Amino acid sequence: MATIFTKIINREIPGHIVAEDDNFIAFLDINPLVMGHCLVVPKVEVDYIFDLEDDVLADLHIFSKKVAGAVKEVVPCLRIGVAVIGLEVPHTHVHLVPLNSMDDINFSRPKLNPSHEDLDELAQKITLAFKH
Repeated sequence: MATIFTKIINREIPGHIVAEDDNFIAFLDINPLVMGHCLVVPKVEVDYIFDLEDDVLADLHIFSKKVAGAVKEVVPCLRIGVAVIGLEVPHTHVHLVPLNSMDDINFSRPKLNPSHEDLDELAQKITLAFKH
């Protein structure tokens, strides 16, 4: 059965996509820790990150680096934090979280619930930063 991420990749459900190529997609988390929190996902549906082929794993991190640069350009922050947890959706994904403090990447804290309009606006800004 396709994961929610595969459904976003296939455009079966909407997502606030910020970047995409033939192998990866990045979109805003709809319940972010902080605004700008993105998920970077390989288009191949593999549950556990360390089960990815070596070249896909390496390319995932390179793509994540490019997305992180675009997010940092748009969202005021000290740096972009990276987390791989992989328990909530059985499809490899990397969390990119804008950081101004260690607490910004604390997954046990309450998540934000931004409007779709706010997410759309932010996604458009990040997409423009990614493309240049």
